[in-house]
Amino acid sequence: MRSAADHAPAPPASGSANRAAQLWGRLHGLGPVLGLVLLCVAGTLLNPDFATLDNTLNVLQRTAFIGIIAVGMCFVIISGGIDLSVGSMAALIAGCVIMVMNAAGASMGAGPAVVALGMLVALLLGALFGLAHGLLITKGRIEPFIVTLGTLGIFRAYLTYFADGGALTLDNALADLYSPVYYGSLLGIPFPVWVLAAVAVAGGFILNRTAYGRYVQAIGSNEQVARYAAVDVDRVKITTYMLLGLCVGIATLLYVPRLGSASPTTGLLWELEAIASVIVGGTALKGGAGSISGTVVGAILLSVISNILNLTSIISVYLNAAVQGFVIIIVAFLQRGRR
Repeated sequence: MRSAADHAPAPPASGSANRAAQLWGRLHGLGPVLGLVLLCVAGTLLNPDFATLDNTLNVLQRTAFIGIIAVGMCFVIISGGIDLSVGSMAALIAGCVIMVMNAAGASMGAGPAVVALGMLVALLLGALFGLAHGLLITKGRIEPFIVTLGTLGIFRAYLTYFADGGALTLDNALADLYSPVYYGSLLGIPFPVWVLAAVAVAGGFILNRTAYGRYVQAIGSNEQVARYAAVDVDRVKITTYMLLGLCVGIATLLYVPRLGSASPTTGLLWELEAIASVIVGGTALKGGAGSISGTVVGAILLSVISNILNLTSIISVYLNAAVQGFVIIIVAFLQRGRR
């Protein structure tokens, strides 16, 4: 007759399963980095110009806009939300910044104070638009998808109205004064790359080292349980959308000096790129888990794909958005079992 001990689970097998699960978790976390490394190797083999310092800095500089927005989007998606309006929001902010700077320049003259005013306007508008989203979602009890789908059209329509269907252009003297914000560099590294790094470090600290960051993750994991734990869910959600709006404002104040204009096509599909960066970076679509470092790697990875398409003739560069769309669908399929 077999004893009860014969039916006890074997500790070694359990330990092996735990170790396997931990190993799989580490590999999953390294997935975006491994993918980026493989892409860089492929890009170098396809075109030696890919591995040059100039091209690397160019990729990072162009990543800055989407990367900064993606940091804010990471918080929103981790909390269980979404924002489809960031591209249109950036376009409207850019247009408003240009109009304010042109008006201030006409009365005050082209000086650093006007540039500082434009930057302040970008940050204030981003925070205000994010506040509006947060209030509509929490107090109005409207789904984030519906709210931001609506504002996507509203923001771009107002820019088109202000530009009379054309483009809003920054005064030449102001454009020359403002251009170093995008084209300038520190220690050989463009300013936008430094700003992206600073935003990413700040975002990582907030998400992982503050009570607010823990609340964001808790809400995304289970909002009802977070409410039972006395978390002020509405306040955290509003703050999260304001944080994303602020990131859009920062990205926009870096974008304006690049071209010195804003048109109805400004920021087109930025929402796709920002969401793709977050998802490719390993953040769970259902919320509750994610990382800022993975998001930044995801943004760089997508920029590298675009750069490779520009340097080679594998497929048309016009299919870049299609590639990003396929990436989102594939990663979502792979995540379908995750919580």
